[in-house]
Amino acid sequence: MARIAGIDLPKNKRGEIGLTYIFGIGRSTAQYILTKAGIDFDKKVNQWNDDEQTAIRNIINAEFKVEGALRSEVSMNIKRLLDIACYRGLRHRKGLPVRGQRTKTNSRTRKGKRKTVAGKKKAAKK
Repeated sequence: MARIAGIDLPKNKRGEIGLTYIFGIGRSTAQYILTKAGIDFDKKVNQWNDDEQTAIRNIINAEFKVEGALRSEVSMNIKRLLDIACYRGLRHRKGLPVRGQRTKTNSRTRKGKRKTVAGKKKAAKK
């Protein structure tokens, strides 16, 4: 089993897909890493030898910020926005969409499950 950046990569996946299990590495970055290491995209993770794993590990450590370091940087960026109380920071604080999406409908991921409000009762006639 290949362990890179503190993550156990799935054995039976293609290398290109297996690398995406690391936080901060997507498909294009994975392709770049494999190309630079000289490994075929279609080669499965369990078929990598120790030299190939070492090459991938060295490339990731030298050129990319992944996992813990990247997560802490993202959280510090959000904390900075909250501290300076800019518009984006206020949206983060309220748990609303940050990038200008509509909120009348949709945005359920940020707002959470619907909270139903009872209908207003009509006033009795005199």
